[in-house]
Amino acid sequence: MNHQSQAKPKKWKVRYSVLLVLWLCWLFSFLDRMVITIALPFIGEEFNLNATAQGLLLSIFFAGYALFQIPGGMLSDKFGFRRVMSIAITWWSIFTSLTGFIFSFPLLLVARFVFGLGEACLPGASYKGIAMYFPSKQRGTATGIQSTVNTLGPALAAIVAAAIIGFFGWRVVFIVMGIPGLFLGIYIWLKLKDNPKDHPKMTKEELAELDEDLDGYSAAKKKSDVSFKQLLTKPILWQMSLIWFFFDITFWGFTSWLPSYLINEKGLSLMDTGIYSALPYLVGTVGVVLGGYLSDKVKGNRKWVFIPNALAGGLALFLMFQASSLTMVIVYQCLAAFFMFMAQGGFWGLVVDTLPAKIMASGSATVNCFGSIAGFISPFLMGYMIETSGSFNTSFIMMIAALVIAAVTALTIGGKPKEEPVNLETELKSTIIVDDQGHLDDMYRGR
Repeated sequence: MNHQSQAKPKKWKVRYSVLLVLWLCWLFSFLDRMVITIALPFIGEEFNLNATAQGLLLSIFFAGYALFQIPGGMLSDKFGFRRVMSIAITWWSIFTSLTGFIFSFPLLLVARFVFGLGEACLPGASYKGIAMYFPSKQRGTATGIQSTVNTLGPALAAIVAAAIIGFFGWRVVFIVMGIPGLFLGIYIWLKLKDNPKDHPKMTKEELAELDEDLDGYSAAKKKSDVSFKQLLTKPILWQMSLIWFFFDITFWGFTSWLPSYLINEKGLSLMDTGIYSALPYLVGTVGVVLGGYLSDKVKGNRKWVFIPNALAGGLALFLMFQASSLTMVIVYQCLAAFFMFMAQGGFWGLVVDTLPAKIMASGSATVNCFGSIAGFISPFLMGYMIETSGSFNTSFIMMIAALVIAAVTALTIGGKPKEEPVNLETELKSTIIVDDQGHLDDMYRGR
């Protein structure tokens, strides 16, 4: 009779533990890749590097990162996200630590390139992990939580790296930063499972939630095998890739040049620049989780979380470079970050819910690869524009235009790749209905 005695207490689910491990992988990936930006002045001084050489040292990571993302995703689809992720984090952690022992600039370039190859396997593997363990209704929120590393990683890297370098020098920071990833790689290999059914702590209730989704692992057998080669012929993959490319033109341009803008255009001190540059990331942490959460709430129309927020981010950027007072510049930069990160949370909810789980790693890696190419292009392109025009105005216009193009491209998205039905039994007929935003309803009838 007591209602409290009948209420079932909420249990910690296996998928939450998986998400925590994925989040830690992304955290260490950002720490390991961003720490060099803090150490760069000291590396440049020791190796006597000019600005061009230092820029090459930063960009060489993106070269390896973009080059191996699609192969890394294909490996995750073939061998499972657990194996690939475990090997990948161990790989890049080793090369992070090795960076501290290198005394030759060419070898340093090789180490950063190979380091990028290792990190390239993470995006596809992590999104496949979410697709395997999370039901469709929670994938947007899960990707949003995972994406908070995009905001917290750079801020935390600056704090940790500055502290270690201040006490022990730049070499020690690389040696130390590589150690946690080694333990995490071993943990993933021993504890995670590619198939949720094989995980010893999975409950019947949690597996039932996955069985409700045709994209769940156990339900994947009901669907036809869609190969990555077939996916490459689907317009939606290239639509999402172009959206992410143009979005990241703005994102990497914004994050790369914001400190220089505040110092050179607004006359802030180095200390104040550090503080005000961190604010957009803190605001963005809220935005990216909210964007993922909202995309789950409007399931079937996830693109409508991305489109208005991308446009709002562009408007905030326009107001930012038009503002005369420092206070309004700071306000608008925070608004721009909030809307852009909310758009990002909604976008990756769309990606993870649209691509078939069987080839989630290959598909999401293809999309993310375009963002990596944008990360290689945008900072250089903005620098050229700033140098030739003598101001930041043209570069801001470029960033705004890129967001508008991303939003317009998102308008063209209809549904996910249609899959041919499989005859599970001779008397079983299947009709696959694709709705407006790519959610498959498989109606089995004729039994």
